[in-house]
Amino acid sequence: MNWYGRSLAGASLALAALLSAVVAPARAQDYPTRSITMIVPFAAGGPTDVIARIVTGHMAQTLGQSIIIENVVGAGGTTASARAARAANDGYTLITGHMGTHAASVPLYPNLAYHPEKSFEPVGLLAGTPILILARKDFPPKDLKEFVTYVKANAEKVNAAHAGVGSVSHVSCQLLNSVLGIEPVGVPFNGTGPAMNALVAGQVDYMCDQIVNAVPQINAGTIKAYAIATPERNPSLPNVPTTAEAGLPAFQAQAWNAIFAPKGTPAPIIAKLNAAAVKALDDETVRKRLLELGSVIPQPADRTPEALGTLVNNEIKKWTPVLKPAG
Repeated sequence: MNWYGRSLAGASLALAALLSAVVAPARAQDYPTRSITMIVPFAAGGPTDVIARIVTGHMAQTLGQSIIIENVVGAGGTTASARAARAANDGYTLITGHMGTHAASVPLYPNLAYHPEKSFEPVGLLAGTPILILARKDFPPKDLKEFVTYVKANAEKVNAAHAGVGSVSHVSCQLLNSVLGIEPVGVPFNGTGPAMNALVAGQVDYMCDQIVNAVPQINAGTIKAYAIATPERNPSLPNVPTTAEAGLPAFQAQAWNAIFAPKGTPAPIIAKLNAAAVKALDDETVRKRLLELGSVIPQPADRTPEALGTLVNNEIKKWTPVLKPAG
């Protein structure tokens, strides 16, 4: 290629780069121009799915485009998370992740196909979800003290349901089992919804679950609730004691759900998504629905992308020493 050809090629590359620099912000400014896919890493009907549907329903109104929920199950939510991490970083594929997929997964899966901090852009925290110690309605222990005594004496016979290794139900019960010094049989399901169905049917003995999934069943009397693993009782279940009140103060656990986008998603798009999520959390109808399910709505300072990034970092540090031996 002669000098003229090289110069022309160089000019073309420079022009392409310039156009790209101009077009990208313009696209971000127009965003969104079509429907958005929100990946939920568990089966429909579970806590993450319910929270995602409540919040994104309002977000869609703000953004002027539909948000389509796509449930992708498998490997404690890591299958869906890996898929979301590989998606185009244009704001049209997002994921509602949680404490399991974006923190506990790090120590549990040595060959994880993504990294919560390096593969995603944090968008915003949606809700905190306290953890409950639950059991089938005919499980013999009457209260938490009897539960502790019973499972310790029958550790080789009892079983605990969960939504897959790395899920909130798995991770929180790993913490409980660690506190109690037991290793019961784990029974995995493709989501917390199916696990809860098995508990209601009496097919499994107990489980640790997010309050969002449990309130209707507890109020209906189809399962037992021994305690809630937070410092204070929850208004949606005022008769359920805290683990400290019930005699097991060492077990404290609260999960969370949040929106993430693939790494490299433009900042203006992240800002638009965050603003829509914040507006949803300020809506009276959305708040009422979340609070009725026992969710904890984050304070304004905790709803920023930066705050979510800090939360993910702190949660990885918190769960790594607890779960590394189990992993």
